[in-house]
Amino acid sequence: MGKRRGGRELLRSLSKKQKKHLREFGEEHPFYDKGNIIVQVEVRSDDSDKSSKESDSETEVEQVSGYHKLLATLKTSPESESEEEEDESESEEAEESEAEVDSEGSQETGEGEEGKEDKNDVPEEEEGTTDAAEQMLSQEQADGADTSCDPRHGVIEEFTDVKHESEFSLETNFMEEESGDCNADRRDSNPFKQHMDKELEEKEIEKMSTLPKTSSQSQWPRLGQVIFSSTLEKQKTFKADKEVDVKQLHLHKPLESTWPKVNKQFLSAADKSTDCSFTPLQRELFCIMNSYRDLFYPERNALTNGEQVRHAYCLHALNHVLKANAQVLSNNARRRDQKPGTDTDDHRDQGLTRPKVLMIVPFRECALRIVHIFISLLEVNDKKKIDVSNKKRFKGEYGSDPEEKPPNLKRPEDYEAVFAGNIDDHFRIGVAILQKSMRLYAPFYSSDIIIASPLGIRTVIGAEGEKKRDFDFLSSIEILIIDQADIYLMQNWEHVLHLMKHINLLPLDSHGVDFSRVRMLNLNNWSKYYRQTLLFSALQDPQINSVFNKHCFNYMGQVAIRNVPLTGSISHVVVQLPHVFRRLEADSVTSVIDGRFQFFIDKVLPEYRDAIMSHTLIYIPSYFDYVRLRNYFKKEDLNFTHICEYTRKAAVCRARRFFLKGEKQFLLFTERFHFYKRYMIKGIRNLIFYELPTYSHFYSEICNMLKATDSGMDATWTCTVLYSKYDAQKLAAVVGIDRTAQMLQSKKNVHLFVTGEN
Repeated sequence: MGKRRGGRELLRSLSKKQKKHLREFGEEHPFYDKGNIIVQVEVRSDDSDKSSKESDSETEVEQVSGYHKLLATLKTSPESESEEEEDESESEEAEESEAEVDSEGSQETGEGEEGKEDKNDVPEEEEGTTDAAEQMLSQEQADGADTSCDPRHGVIEEFTDVKHESEFSLETNFMEEESGDCNADRRDSNPFKQHMDKELEEKEIEKMSTLPKTSSQSQWPRLGQVIFSSTLEKQKTFKADKEVDVKQLHLHKPLESTWPKVNKQFLSAADKSTDCSFTPLQRELFCIMNSYRDLFYPERNALTNGEQVRHAYCLHALNHVLKANAQVLSNNARRRDQKPGTDTDDHRDQGLTRPKVLMIVPFRECALRIVHIFISLLEVNDKKKIDVSNKKRFKGEYGSDPEEKPPNLKRPEDYEAVFAGNIDDHFRIGVAILQKSMRLYAPFYSSDIIIASPLGIRTVIGAEGEKKRDFDFLSSIEILIIDQADIYLMQNWEHVLHLMKHINLLPLDSHGVDFSRVRMLNLNNWSKYYRQTLLFSALQDPQINSVFNKHCFNYMGQVAIRNVPLTGSISHVVVQLPHVFRRLEADSVTSVIDGRFQFFIDKVLPEYRDAIMSHTLIYIPSYFDYVRLRNYFKKEDLNFTHICEYTRKAAVCRARRFFLKGEKQFLLFTERFHFYKRYMIKGIRNLIFYELPTYSHFYSEICNMLKATDSGMDATWTCTVLYSKYDAQKLAAVVGIDRTAQMLQSKKNVHLFVTGEN
């Protein structure tokens, strides 16, 4: 009882935001790492014996060869628990050693001020605590936008706006005469009408489900190599318009006047002189979006073109919603004016549920910017402000306090761009738009647009067997936008896959829909063949490619940008360093995981066991590979330390100090930790990339850490990289396409030497 009472006292000391994080997914965001709040909840039940038998220790992971079996066995072991007790007892010592490690100041490592910035603690490998916390705090799962929390833990109910329900109802409102866009929406050349009114036949549906896609490619001025693929018919020549007149895009009436004003911040002097309201990139992207084809753009950069891309897809999404709602309101007026007893089938203009657009973004800051763009696009001028419900509350929950971040905390520019503003990754909000008004926090079934993070939407969908779960609101999604998909690889990619499995399914309940207004495509369960998917990422990755290739069924076809890097990030390495790329053989993608581990312990590790090869950092992109290597190093009693995304700050400080002074020969270092922290690791002399980094610029960043080791031993520095033929995309991003082709053809190890001038 003492442990349980102590755990509850700690819970009461947490803020509402911290409790909400812990209740929903059992662990805090890895970006935060305070070090002085440790939450461990112990729950005893009648099934405790059963659960203890089902949970496997981490030390047993290495006995399982399968990747998914490895995933299933990740639980907290008694050995790791003892390590946590050791961490607590030595935390004061580690904090004192931090000043010694960072003798050059907090601007270089960021740790001096990190304690002020960080808010939450992520215990090291505390999966067991995750399950216990979920049992104690997660009494009810989220249901739509209405989430009830246990009041005993001080967590308030998730807010939804029910006051403005009638004002934003599509069924009880009519088109205003002054908007005057209802007639324009009925033009045959309107892309929205052409796409949604197309009636597919069963033969075409069967063809799309069974036959492979045919592809063609062309070169566009700004996007580069563009690949078109479709199943229904051979792709026609599709070229980007050199000049775009806003009036020819069939935008909803207010957007024609507001878009040039909103987008002028991105226009160059040349664009303004030609009276063009799009940048060259936006022009080509919107040309594809407005054709209602699926799009995969893997060159989104938060520093350069990220906001341009965001504005382009916000324009497309808002234009789609306004046209769809205008059609419904116009038909409402026609039904009102028709004679009693007249039965017509011409007014099928809705889906089975109201939500039309789903926007998946990683952080609250992204949702904040999207809503601001929507508001700017809807406000025709300063005198005609639109009515935005719950705007003040939205700014409070999705905005950020500039004083939370220490002013002298230094990180790379791309890091600052990605983690700007409120970086909470657990949120969802419904947005309803009706003519000149916007309603934030609308219930999902009364929303036109849903903006959510993968985790936020995952907690609503739930898992099979859970009592409270809901995904009916995803049944009639017509546009799916997944922005910054690369970040989800660092969060939890399973949430994205879970979403794709539950989108555009037939709802389990009618939710009060008027079936006489529902389109036949929705009644036939063909929604997925009409859904447009827009996927934006900073890189090409097999997992992202898989979603685009296997979960996008748009009858209009798919468009993917497939440019190959010419130089690679190795050209940004500024230290003189020999790079040895060692190829491992594997028969399949599934066998490469075990093959890489065996190749490492048999061929690579023996060369570094000698004491001369001290100060060796092993960079590991996958957390599961990290656990496997850590268990092996423990078994072999090697002199090593380790840092991962779950390591507490005290343990991180101690590991860095041991590694810098040479007290530990090896340092196991995960990619996810580097993504969220970007600490400078000093003392590296030998570098091993267990697998090529997910982000190519991480390769040069890690290599350039060697310059922090000012010991005059440049000639002894080494860098070894493991790769296989299945790493072609990652390899090309590091060494360039020409070298990649040579390396994949040759089965010999490749030695490259970077002089620091490339």
